[in-house]
Amino acid sequence: MGKPVEPPPEDESERVDLKTALEERYLAYALSTIMHRALPDARDGLKPVHRRILHAMRLLRLDPGQVHKKCARIVGDVIGKFHPHGDQSVYDALVRLAQDFAQRYPLVDGQGNFGNVDGDNAAAYRYTEARMTEVARLLLDGIEEDAVDFRETYNGEDEEPVVLPAAFPNLLANGSQGIAVGMATSIPPHNAAELCDAALYLIQHPETTSAQLMTFVQGPDFPTGGVIVETAAAMAETYRTGRGAFRTRARWHVEDLGRGTWSVIVTEIPYMVQKGRLIEKIAELFNEKKLPLVADIRDESAEDIRVVIEPRARTVDATLMMEQLFRLTELEARIPMNMNVLNGGLVPRVLGLNEALRAWLDHRREVLLRRSRFRLAAIEKRLEILRGLLIVYLDLDRVIKIIREEDEPKIELMRVFELTEVQANAILDTRLRALRKLEEMALKTELDELTVEKGQIEGLLASDATQWKLIAHDIRGVKKLFGPETAIGRRRTTFATMPDTADLDLSQAMVEREPVTVAISQKGWIRALKGHVQDLSTLTFKGDDALRTAFFTETTARILVLASNGKIFTLEAARLPGGRGFGDPIRLMIELEEHAAIVSAFPYRPGLKLLMVTTDGRGFVAPTDDIVANTRKGRQVLNVDTPAEALLAIPAEGDHVAIIGENRKLLCFPLSEVAAMARGKGVRLQRYKDGGLADAKVFTLSEGLTWRDSSGRTWTVAEKELAEWLGHRGEAGRLPPKGFPKNNRFGG
Repeated sequence: MGKPVEPPPEDESERVDLKTALEERYLAYALSTIMHRALPDARDGLKPVHRRILHAMRLLRLDPGQVHKKCARIVGDVIGKFHPHGDQSVYDALVRLAQDFAQRYPLVDGQGNFGNVDGDNAAAYRYTEARMTEVARLLLDGIEEDAVDFRETYNGEDEEPVVLPAAFPNLLANGSQGIAVGMATSIPPHNAAELCDAALYLIQHPETTSAQLMTFVQGPDFPTGGVIVETAAAMAETYRTGRGAFRTRARWHVEDLGRGTWSVIVTEIPYMVQKGRLIEKIAELFNEKKLPLVADIRDESAEDIRVVIEPRARTVDATLMMEQLFRLTELEARIPMNMNVLNGGLVPRVLGLNEALRAWLDHRREVLLRRSRFRLAAIEKRLEILRGLLIVYLDLDRVIKIIREEDEPKIELMRVFELTEVQANAILDTRLRALRKLEEMALKTELDELTVEKGQIEGLLASDATQWKLIAHDIRGVKKLFGPETAIGRRRTTFATMPDTADLDLSQAMVEREPVTVAISQKGWIRALKGHVQDLSTLTFKGDDALRTAFFTETTARILVLASNGKIFTLEAARLPGGRGFGDPIRLMIELEEHAAIVSAFPYRPGLKLLMVTTDGRGFVAPTDDIVANTRKGRQVLNVDTPAEALLAIPAEGDHVAIIGENRKLLCFPLSEVAAMARGKGVRLQRYKDGGLADAKVFTLSEGLTWRDSSGRTWTVAEKELAEWLGHRGEAGRLPPKGFPKNNRFGG
C-alpha cells in the first residue's frame, strides 16, 4: 500500500461547508439535465441532442433529395463538434428519429436496419445510412437567414443554433418523452393537419381555449394507431391543464374461419409497447392458466402487425375475451401526458394545448420578422452596389481612365462620383465582360425588382395583420404536405367509447355455463349439485342437520346470502363445493361474526328489487344491484337493533305485501307504501304489542294471495275476499282466513 496523501498546507486550502458545496453542485447538475438534456423546447419540440443531429446533417448536406451517408459519419460530427457525450446515446437518438413506429413524422430517413416494433435493436452505425426527411427540412427552413440565435459550441470552436426555425408544429406532432431531475415530460404525438387547423383558428381568434381547439385536435394520433377509449370530458381536462393520460387499446377484429369457428386478429398495438414483450407476457399468462378463454396465441406479423388469438370454444364471447386480455396485458396502455416544456427555451412549465400552439405561433412570427430583416439588409446592401454600378455606366470612359491612370483609383472614384467604399470596391471588382450594354439593362431591372421587394418587406414589418397572413399561408402549405389525403397525414388512431363491461363479470367468463342446484342446510352448509335436480329427498346431511332451502341457478351466477345481523354476502356459484359430499360451511367462505347466523340465500338477479324485513316488523325495498358485496366482509344493508334480527329478503315482484306476525295477525297493504333505499333501518310494516314478525310475501292483488299448507296443497284467496285484510303499512292486521298454516308461514 502506498503512503496516504498528505493534505495541502493550511494556507493553500479553502474551507467549504459540505452542505453548501453539495447544494451548489447538485443544483448545477439538475439545471443542466433540465435545460440541456431531458426537456424539449416549446418552440421546435426538440431536445439539444436532436437539434444538434439535425444541424450536423444540414452541414453534411443530407437534404431529402441527396444521397444517404453513413450514420457513423453523422454521429462522429455530432459528438466531435456539438455534443460531447457517448456515441451510443447519440446514435440511439438518431435511430429513434428514423423509426416510423416511434415518431409520428420521422425526421430522419434511414436506410438499413433501424430496429422494429418487436423491440429488436438497430444495426451498428457503420452499417446504416441516413438523410433528412421533408419534416426535418421544414424545421431547418430559413436557418441560414438569421432566423434564430446561434451560440458557441462546448469548445468554442464552432456555432450551433439555440432553437430551430420550426416551420412544422413538431412539439405536439411528434411528442416527446424525458425524465429530468425532479420533473419529467411526456407528450404524445398528434396529427399535424389537425394541429395546423387549430393553429390557423388560433391566429384568427387568439383567446381560444384548449377545449374549443379540441374541435380540430380530437386527441393524440399515435404512429402505431390503436383506439383511444378515454372520455371526451377527461381529454378536455387533460388538454386544459397539460396533465393527464389517454387509455389506448389495440385494434382488433373477429375473423370468421367458417363452420362457426373464429379467431381474433390484432392489427395495431398501443404506442411504445414492444410487440415481442407483449406476446411473451400473453404466453406467460396463458401458461399460468390465467387466460381461461384463450386456446392459443400466434404472431403471424410480417411488415404489418397480425397477432392471432384463438378462443377456447366457439361459444366464447369475443368482447369478453378481449376485455380480459385488456385488463391483464399491455394490449391496453395508459399513455401519460405531462406537457412540461422549456417555455421560451428557459423556464420549465406545464402548458395546455392552446399555450403550446401559441408558443409555436409566436416563434414562427419571430422567425418571420428576423428573416424579413435579414432579407431587407441584404437588399439594401445590393441596392447600394447597384446604384454605384449604374453611376459608372453613365460615364464608363472616365471610370476606365481613372482606373488606368490613378495610383489610388478607389479614392479617386469615390471623390469624383461621390461613391461609398462598398460601391467603389464593387466597381473595381467588375469584370470587363460585364461592361456590355446588356448588363446595364439587367442591373436596372434588378434595381427595380429589389426596390419593389424592399417596399413589400417594409410593409410586412410594419403590419401585424400582414405578418399573420403570411404565417397562415405557410401553415396551409404544411397542412397540404401532411393533409388527411396523404399517406403520412391520414389519422391512424381512432376514438371509441369503452364497451359497457359493468354487467360482464370476468370471473363468470372463466366458467362454463352449466345448470346447478344449490342446496343449503339448516346449519349453513352449502353445496352445488350438477343439473337442475327436482328430487332432493336423497340428499344426506351431517348428524341431525337437514335441508333449509334449495334453488336452481347456473355456474356463472352469484349467490346472495343474508345474515341475521343484516349483512349481505356474495358467493360465486362456480366456486361452491360439489354435491358428492356434505358441502362446506358458508362461514368458511365469508367473514361472519360469531353471534350472527345465516338467514337465507338466493340467486342474484340483475335489476331485481328485494323486500328486506327484520323480526321486529320493519323493512324497505332495495335494488339487488346496490347490495351486492364485493368482499368477504359483506355489505351492511339492514341496520338492526338487538334483539331484532334480519329475517327475510324476498323478491319484490308484485304490487302488494302480505305480512303475518307471530301473534297470527295478517295484514295486506300496497308495496308502494314501503320506502325504497339501499341500506338503513326501514319503515314499520306491521305493529305488534308483543312478539314479532313471522313471514312476509309480495303478491299481485288481482291474482289473489296464495299459500301452501303443511300437506302441500295450494290455497288462494281472491282479491274480493281479501277486503277485510287490506289496510295500510304499520297497522296491526287481523286473524288470517280459514286454512292458513298453523306455523304462520306462507310456504312455497
